[in-house]
Amino acid sequence: MDRAQIPSEEPTVIIGVATGIQDAARTREYLDELDFLVQTAGGRVVRRFTQNLDHPDNRTYLGSGKLQEVRVFLEENGQVHTVVFDDELSTGQIRNIEAVLTGCKVIDRTRLILDIFSTRAQTAHAKIQVELAQYEYLLPRLTRMWTHLEKQRGGIGMRGPGEKEIETDRRLIRDRISLLKEKLAKIDTQKQTQRQNRGQFVRVALVGYTNVGKSTLMNLLSRSEVFAENKLFATLDTTVRKVVFRNIPFLLSDTVGFIRKLPHHLVESFKSTLDEVRETNLLLHVVDISHPDFESQIKVVEQTLAELDSANKPTILVFNKIDNYHWVPKAEDDLTPATKENLSLAELKRTWMSRTKTPAVFISAKRQDNIDELRNVILQEVCRLYAEIYPYKYIADPYAYPEADSEA
Repeated sequence: MDRAQIPSEEPTVIIGVATGIQDAARTREYLDELDFLVQTAGGRVVRRFTQNLDHPDNRTYLGSGKLQEVRVFLEENGQVHTVVFDDELSTGQIRNIEAVLTGCKVIDRTRLILDIFSTRAQTAHAKIQVELAQYEYLLPRLTRMWTHLEKQRGGIGMRGPGEKEIETDRRLIRDRISLLKEKLAKIDTQKQTQRQNRGQFVRVALVGYTNVGKSTLMNLLSRSEVFAENKLFATLDTTVRKVVFRNIPFLLSDTVGFIRKLPHHLVESFKSTLDEVRETNLLLHVVDISHPDFESQIKVVEQTLAELDSANKPTILVFNKIDNYHWVPKAEDDLTPATKENLSLAELKRTWMSRTKTPAVFISAKRQDNIDELRNVILQEVCRLYAEIYPYKYIADPYAYPEADSEA
């Protein structure tokens, strides 16, 4: 579908379920993230609905009463035709919800993320990976989706390969999936060869939750111009740059951002991109310290790294956006225990420096605060790795090398 036909700021309703394992604040943060996803896809959230349940309803995700409340809102606001749920829905759930919300697009979190990836993919490699993930998502939902495709509806969640070709047969979809996998296998082989050719260098990868400033930091450290934007998943393709500190060269790569409930279709399709993480020597785990739930984001990244067999790699924690960090001092007569919101940046630093076994640096990539400290920590780790890999060529002391930096 032509991007010009996609409605800008499409009015959208977002819906989430608060289970027993998360409180109201956590539910609100999750919906804030879903709101940001909708904005990134080109939508505008006009209303949020949440319901407290032990678990989402197997038939309709929400309880019948809450779903009717959503239906009444949509009927009273005729310009709103898109509803996004903060979980992956089954084919049966989507069918049952659509039976109640007549004429409304029902989109789950997975399809929304796939939709964003489809707009972000720039290279042939990324486009193939996204298309494969889209088809694998659509295949089990084929019966329901084809009614959508016949209507050729546009907007959030409706971009995708099905709108370009009428493939109403599962065999054709499977054939297309097989073809895309073959193309990816060839690209994977080429990229594997490229990585082998870089084997003489220590490799450093920027990882982290989406929109924490990895690309901005990449530009700062490598003096390059990687695309950076205040939206989710601004970077899909892995970018690799050669960087030199004190005449010590290493390869720095920027990778796709992680997110909670990252669709498994994307993890599998982006295997070759994520191989850059698997084969790196050192991870720079970038964290947005100004985010109210940054500790949860750290856990999501650590879980994803564990799935990639990369959890035990040498890591530097880079707490970014210290210029946006806000805290509320406790009143003198307040005897309740201090929370994270009551800690000053200095106190937070001491807390994390004592609780983590990995080096931790606090910076602002935007204002370039403490970048020299970060460069020194990276250099120390890179020199240590070179000394382990090439003990007869390198020594672990970075100050034994000339001071001049250069960009190769």
